[in-house]
Amino acid sequence: TPFGGSVRDNLHVAAPGADDAACAAVLARAGLDAAFLPRPAGELSGGEGQRMCVARALLAGPEVLLMDEPTGALDPAQRLGLERLATGLARDGVPVVWVTHDLHQMRRIADHVIVLQAGRAIASGPPGRVGHEGPAAARAFLAGTGDG
Repeated sequence: TPFGGSVRDNLHVAAPGADDAACAAVLARAGLDAAFLPRPAGELSGGEGQRMCVARALLAGPEVLLMDEPTGALDPAQRLGLERLATGLARDGVPVVWVTHDLHQMRRIADHVIVLQAGRAIASGPPGRVGHEGPAAARAFLAGTGDG
C-alpha cells in the first residue's frame, strides 16, 4: 500500500539515504519511469501503485519478496506486467513467494506450488506434478473444482 507523500517519499521509507539515481533505477526495474518520483503516491493507478510498492521493497534489498494477492485489483495488462516483473526477479536471484487463488496465474508463473487447505499444506512440488500426481484434494483444487 502506498504511504502518504510522493513516490520519492515512499521509496525513502525503505532507504532514507537513497539518491534520485538509485530511486530511478529501482523504479525502472519495476517498470516505472523516473518522472514518477515527484508524483503524489495517492494519485497513482492501481498498477502504478503496486509497482511503486515493489520498487520500495526492492530498494530495501530483500532476500525474498512476499507478494500476497498482488494482482487482485489490476486489469489484465497490469497483471501480466507484475507477473513478468516477479518472474524476472526470480530469474535474477530474488525468490518471490506469490500467494494467489488464481489458478491460471499460478500455472503461468509458478515453478513450485504449495497447496494449502484449511491452513495446512496438503501438497508441494512443481505445478504439473502436484496437479497430476498429488493428493486428490490438491488435484481437485488445481483443476479448479476444489475449495482450497
